Amino acid sequence: MKTSTHTSEYRSVISKLKQVREKSGLTQARVAKKLGKPQSYVSKIESGERRLDIIELKTIAKLYKKSVQDFI
Repeated sequence: MKTSTHTSEYRSVISKLKQVREKSGLTQARVAKKLGKPQSYVSKIESGERRLDIIELKTIAKLYKKSVQDFI
């Protein structure tokens, strides 16, 4: 069985990011375009395949008009 290297707290952050994106009516492709990244960038973050750093979280939070604290 594969175990996750992500803590439950990290998974919660990722879950909140996805929820806010979906609630905003944005697709992964649209978010990626706004960030100047490929769609796979958002997909990999949301699936836990790519680790999100604090600067990236800050940038994404700003895109959603939220604070970093809203995700933590």
